[in-house]
Amino acid sequence: MITISGFEKSYQGRLALKIPSLALPGGVYWLRGANGSGKSTLLKAMAGLLDFKGSIVLQEKVDLKKQDVAYRRRVNFAEAEPVFPEFLTGQEMVSLFAAAKRAPATQPQAYLDSIGLTPDLERPVGAYSSGMLKKLSLALAFLGQPDWILLDEPLITMDAAALEVLYQWIAACRAAGVHFILSSHQALDATFLPGLQTLVVEDKTVKPLA
Repeated sequence: MITISGFEKSYQGRLALKIPSLALPGGVYWLRGANGSGKSTLLKAMAGLLDFKGSIVLQEKVDLKKQDVAYRRRVNFAEAEPVFPEFLTGQEMVSLFAAAKRAPATQPQAYLDSIGLTPDLERPVGAYSSGMLKKLSLALAFLGQPDWILLDEPLITMDAAALEVLYQWIAACRAAGVHFILSSHQALDATFLPGLQTLVVEDKTVKPLA
C-alpha cells in the first residue's frame, strides 16, 4: 500500500496538484489526465524526485521524507523522456542502477537480453535513439526488488515487439507481488493487465475512477 496525505505541490507559487488523502492498496493503476494535469508531477513526487508538502508512506511504515533510502529502494521509476549522462555507456548506467537497487547478479542481463539492448551496452547513451533510451530507462526501473514500479508514459517511442516484452515483464512482476502505476495518453491493453484500475487527474487532484 502507498498512502498519500496532505499532499501539495506548487510551481512558482501556483498550485499544480493537491491530494488531501489517497490510499492505493496495490495492483495495476492507469493514471489518466490531460497534458499538464499533474500526472508526471505525482509520479516524480512518489519516486522521491520532487519536493512537496505532505507525506507519502509505503506499507504504513516507510515514510519517503523520513526514510528516503529505504523508500527509494522499494519504489522504482521510469521517466516519460529519460535523460542520462551522455558520456556514460549503457553498461555503466546499468551497473550504477543495479548497485543502487541491490539487484540480483543475473537480473540486469535478463532484462537487457529480452528487450534487445545487449548489443549496444558498450556504446555511450548519447548515441542512443529515443527508442533505445526508453528501453534502457524501462529496464532500469525493473531492477532490484521493488514493491512498486512507476512508469511515466511507458508506451511512447516503443515498437510493438518491445511493448509485448514490457507487458511480459509487468505480468511476471505482478505474479511476484509487485504493484504498478502507469501514466499513459494511449489506452492500456487490459488483456495484458488484468485487474487494471484507473486513477484520474483533474481539477488539480487525483481520484479513483468510479
